[in-house]
Amino acid sequence: MSYNPPFQYQKDFEVRSYQVDPDGKLSLVALSNLFQEIAWRHADSADFGRNLQEQNLSWILSRLDITCENLPSWGDSIKVYTAGRGVDKLFAFREFLITNHAGDTLARGMSSWVLMNVVTKRIFRPENALPAVLFDPLEKPEWQPGKIRLKGVLLKSERVKVRYSDLDLNNHVNNTSYLRWVENILRENGCHTLPFSINYLAECVMGDELDIHLYQNQGCYIVQGLVDEKQVFLAETK
Repeated sequence: MSYNPPFQYQKDFEVRSYQVDPDGKLSLVALSNLFQEIAWRHADSADFGRNLQEQNLSWILSRLDITCENLPSWGDSIKVYTAGRGVDKLFAFREFLITNHAGDTLARGMSSWVLMNVVTKRIFRPENALPAVLFDPLEKPEWQPGKIRLKGVLLKSERVKVRYSDLDLNNHVNNTSYLRWVENILRENGCHTLPFSINYLAECVMGDELDIHLYQNQGCYIVQGLVDEKQVFLAETK
């Protein structure tokens, strides 16, 4: 099967029992975990992943869009694809695709990332660290995750505390932990989760307490996360 433009890395997975929701379908969190896993495997295979930690550099997910045709079920064999999709100013773009073994599209994703020095908190220009064959600085994808704006009527609020299991290698909240909080408040209040977008706006660390607010705007739902009135994420389902 060929794609235009082609994907640069792929891996086969089987949907496990612990990755599905009560409907027996791959959960939003498990879907994002697959995207994160394939991104890191691709980066490590081309020497722009964990080896950057020696320079105190780390990839920080900024925005993510997910669309879905048909989520896979427990036991399904799937293929997960990824590729760099160019650079726009400080953002590097990465696309994802999930298919079944017949080649039918199940889900797609587009993400934007920044490369940050975790000591100085300064952003590092992607083209100074990335091979152009993977992230062409002259290429900009037509599909770019957009900015989410808070609007609508407040439906529900809750508070969560950052725990040890929420943290990543940099002792910050893993991007999939935010999705777990969003998925919980959406599904527990009868709201759909896909198509899905999220903007990561600020970091969270262990001990932080987040106020999570669910809004409805016509047929869409928006979830906001705040720490002491500082907005740390916005998510939207359409």
